[in-house]
Amino acid sequence: MPLFWKPYKSDVTQFIDSLKQSKPTLEQEQREGRALLWDKAIDRETQTQARQARVAQQAYVYQTKTR
Repeated sequence: MPLFWKPYKSDVTQFIDSLKQSKPTLEQEQREGRALLWDKAIDRETQTQARQARVAQQAYVYQTKTR
Protein backbone atom coordinates (compact mmCIF):
# COMPACT_ATOMS: atom_id res chain seq x y z
CA MET A 1 0.00 0.00 0.00
CA PRO A 2 1.46 3.40 -0.94
CA LEU A 3 2.33 5.89 1.74
CA PHE A 4 -0.24 8.49 0.66
CA TRP A 5 -3.07 6.11 -0.18
CA LYS A 6 -6.65 7.34 0.39
CA PRO A 7 -9.83 5.31 -0.08
CA TYR A 8 -11.71 6.22 -3.25
CA LYS A 9 -14.87 8.32 -2.99
CA SER A 10 -16.93 8.89 -6.11
CA ASP A 11 -18.02 12.35 -7.19
CA VAL A 12 -21.61 11.56 -6.27
CA THR A 13 -20.64 10.44 -2.75
CA GLN A 14 -18.56 13.57 -2.27
CA PHE A 15 -21.47 15.73 -3.47
CA ILE A 16 -23.94 14.05 -1.10
CA ASP A 17 -21.53 14.36 1.84
CA SER A 18 -20.98 18.06 1.15
CA LEU A 19 -24.74 18.60 0.74
CA LYS A 20 -25.42 16.94 4.10
CA GLN A 21 -22.73 19.08 5.76
CA SER A 22 -24.11 22.30 4.31
CA LYS A 23 -27.72 21.40 5.15
CA PRO A 24 -27.91 19.15 8.22
CA THR A 25 -31.73 19.07 8.24
CA LEU A 26 -31.90 17.55 4.76
CA GLU A 27 -32.69 13.98 5.84
CA GLN A 28 -35.46 15.10 8.19
CA GLU A 29 -37.00 17.22 5.43
CA GLN A 30 -36.89 14.22 3.09
CA ARG A 31 -38.68 12.07 5.68
CA GLU A 32 -41.36 14.75 6.12
CA GLY A 33 -41.84 14.98 2.37
CA ARG A 34 -42.17 11.23 2.06
CA ALA A 35 -44.70 11.14 4.89
CA LEU A 36 -46.68 13.87 3.16
CA LEU A 37 -46.98 11.97 -0.11
CA TRP A 38 -46.57 8.25 0.60
CA ASP A 39 -46.93 7.23 4.23
CA LYS A 40 -50.71 7.18 4.56
CA ALA A 41 -52.91 5.34 7.00
CA ILE A 42 -54.82 2.59 5.20
CA ASP A 43 -58.50 2.03 5.91
CA ARG A 44 -58.79 -1.76 5.61
CA GLU A 45 -62.59 -1.78 5.49
CA THR A 46 -62.75 0.66 2.57
CA GLN A 47 -60.04 -1.29 0.77
CA THR A 48 -62.02 -4.54 1.19
CA GLN A 49 -65.21 -2.88 -0.08
CA ALA A 50 -63.39 -1.57 -3.15
CA ARG A 51 -62.06 -5.05 -3.96
CA GLN A 52 -65.52 -6.57 -3.61
CA ALA A 53 -67.12 -3.89 -5.81
CA ARG A 54 -64.76 -4.55 -8.74
CA VAL A 55 -66.32 -5.80 -11.93
CA ALA A 56 -64.44 -8.52 -13.77
CA GLN A 57 -63.09 -7.44 -17.15
CA GLN A 58 -63.98 -9.56 -20.18
CA ALA A 59 -61.22 -11.37 -22.03
CA TYR A 60 -61.20 -9.10 -25.08
CA VAL A 61 -62.13 -5.58 -24.08
CA TYR A 62 -63.15 -4.26 -27.51
CA GLN A 63 -65.52 -7.10 -28.38
CA THR A 64 -69.18 -6.45 -27.69
CA LYS A 65 -71.08 -8.97 -25.66
CA THR A 66 -73.21 -11.35 -27.69
CA ARG A 67 -75.60 -12.25 -24.87
